[in-house]
Amino acid sequence: MTRLLTVFLLLLPILSAGEGPRPLMKDFIGLNGHFHFKPELYAKTCRLARNYHNMNWDVKSPGDKITFPVCVNKVNWKRDVYGPWSTHGFEISLSAQFGTFGPGHENFPEMWDDQEAWFYRYGREMAAFFGPTGTHKLVTSIEIGNEPGNRFDPDLFQRLFMHMARGIREGDPKMKIVTPTVQSGEADRYAMSLEKRFASPDIVPLYDVINLHTYATKPKKKGQNPWARSYPEDPELRYLKVVDEAIAFRDKVAPGKEIWITEFGYDAGTTGALSKRTGWAKKLNWEGVTELQQAQYLVRSLFCFAERDVQRAYIYFFNDKDQPSVHASSGLTRHFQPKPAFWAVKQLYDVLGEYRFQRMVQKEEGELYVMEFIHREQPSHIVWTVWSPTGEGRTEVHQLSGLPGSLRKMEPMSLSEQGPTPTKGKVMDSGVLSLTVSESPVYLHFRKQD
Repeated sequence: MTRLLTVFLLLLPILSAGEGPRPLMKDFIGLNGHFHFKPELYAKTCRLARNYHNMNWDVKSPGDKITFPVCVNKVNWKRDVYGPWSTHGFEISLSAQFGTFGPGHENFPEMWDDQEAWFYRYGREMAAFFGPTGTHKLVTSIEIGNEPGNRFDPDLFQRLFMHMARGIREGDPKMKIVTPTVQSGEADRYAMSLEKRFASPDIVPLYDVINLHTYATKPKKKGQNPWARSYPEDPELRYLKVVDEAIAFRDKVAPGKEIWITEFGYDAGTTGALSKRTGWAKKLNWEGVTELQQAQYLVRSLFCFAERDVQRAYIYFFNDKDQPSVHASSGLTRHFQPKPAFWAVKQLYDVLGEYRFQRMVQKEEGELYVMEFIHREQPSHIVWTVWSPTGEGRTEVHQLSGLPGSLRKMEPMSLSEQGPTPTKGKVMDSGVLSLTVSESPVYLHFRKQD
């Protein structure tokens, strides 16, 4: 099937939060890491990293003496984590998790009785030690709580959040303060309610970033694996709607705040790992997506997020051990060996790092997406990304008109260190590009004539 698509150039730039242009893609793509993160390897894919920093690593219990950078378990945050990451060029976001101090601990919430002052000091000392204008300048943002959701007493969490946020502000006013995982509407197991917990005039000034986790989980159906994932543009999903609702909240209640997606991702394990499923994974027939789909869906997710007024998006996860359970095979690497998704994300970072999203050229559900990116310093350098927004292995020939300049290069999505295989495409005498389009995005490089 061949479709004729007429495209019209939009002259006005896309603005971020009503104040400026969208972020460069190199300032947009992030990756979730942890203690065994290899910065020299993952620096090939992005420059933003988020670390899960457990409070119970720092002290034995709330109220104890704080001894940054050395933890009670002898980890030295400066030497072992944030120092090496920073040396390799990463901008670091610290996610301060309650860990064993949170719900599920036998003494929760009693351990937090009268600990607001300690939580204030904890935030202040953390910011003063690690902050961008602090002693060591290793971390630029602190997230308070990760995923407390409705498991954490909401009134207690709100008090602790406000005290820690005030401490961070005192410790380093330049440190960005990030909410825990939130969503518009009611809270659930992982996300707190924006309207109920982060809308009041006394709390809005205490945070800089609204933090979302979103996964492309299919609507629940009887007999279906409850963690089954779909392609990012699937209209049945809540995946992108969660983002749109948070943006609407921000615009109404907290204008000027940034929106970060600090977790999204897809599991992609091997056939051998699936054959070893046990327990609930075997009973519920859990499985991830293919390695090809992981690469396609991560890149396309980043494009879908970039279309929206989102400032950052962090992939979950950096590495996996090919384990057959949810979130356990979602790494860009397996045993630190690159998967196809690693090469696809690296290519996006290399190709579009100095570009920012400009406009949607074509957005036809179930048929074709075309996005335009423009170089930061050379606006005549334009890249279109083109793909089929479907999830059934679809390939079709499309004809694109209204090209923004002369076509210099067609670059399919890369899946290996050897780079992409050639794609089929031809600019006809009429100025129309005939292109074979699949679910793997292709990068079209144009030069606009002055």
